[in-house]
Amino acid sequence: MRIRKEIQAVPRQAGVSIVFVRHGESEANVEGRISDNPERVVNLTEKGRIQASLVDPGEIDIAFCSEFHRARQTAEIIFRRGPVLVDGRINERKSGMDGRPVHEFNEMILHDPVNFSPEGGESFIEEMTRVRRFLDEMASLNQGKRVLAVSHENPILAALALAGMDPLEAALGSIKNCQKVEISWPIGDRREGRSRA
Repeated sequence: MRIRKEIQAVPRQAGVSIVFVRHGESEANVEGRISDNPERVVNLTEKGRIQASLVDPGEIDIAFCSEFHRARQTAEIIFRRGPVLVDGRINERKSGMDGRPVHEFNEMILHDPVNFSPEGGESFIEEMTRVRRFLDEMASLNQGKRVLAVSHENPILAALALAGMDPLEAALGSIKNCQKVEISWPIGDRREGRSRA
């Protein structure tokens, strides 16, 4: 049963631009398993490396990635002209089910995709709060710049919800490996964020 649908972009608006990119295909993606523990090394596949090499983020001033190895690998392939900073606020959603099949998590949250929090995990709303702190800091410290943020499907969907997409639609959406989503996030008025894919 397919519970996710591909996201549709919302029109872009002026502000600090954060170019989110989901990491390239990983070993866990191929296996269909959850990988939400940054201490467990999960690498990109060869296909994932090729996907990353094809990403054109445009002009970037500063680059970030999550604490996960696959995100760092992707970021370093995309952004070769400077250091990549690590920020745990754009980590994968914590499910408490690391190593389990992805379909088990999807089936578990189906009754309430936005508010349900698995034991040892976080809800989509809690993830949105974490991602919002990242967006706010990026707007405060990098006004007028373009920021690369290599992350994961769920945090990017949370950013889309913060930028104006319906949270339920976002929580059930999907982001392809190495798909780009650009979020414009102004200082102060957090409700005015907009996005485009």
